Amino acid sequence: MDYSDHLRRLTVDGDISDADDAPDLDERTLSLVRLGALVCVAAAESSIRKEVDSAVAAGASPAQIVAVLDAISPIVGRPRIVKAAPKVAVALGDDLDLLESGSDL
Repeated sequence: MDYSDHLRRLTVDGDISDADDAPDLDERTLSLVRLGALVCVAAAESSIRKEVDSAVAAGASPAQIVAVLDAISPIVGRPRIVKAAPKVAVALGDDLDLLESGSDL
């Protein structure tokens, strides 16, 4: 099914079962998009961790993962990003001690 037909079916909540199972995105891009969506809906840390792991496994760098937060910030708002950033940091294996006296925050 082409994108126009797929979009029409999505618009009317129609059956898209005959659509390709795999989105027309590479695994890295798909994981980064899904991570952005999880941040948008204030997903649990476990969900964010799973998608960060998928993104890294697909070749995304930590810098690209953090860039997702920057990219969606104007849309979702700063408070949502501030809430998600520690979850992403933990998923990347970083231990953020925001109360440390040497913090530049």
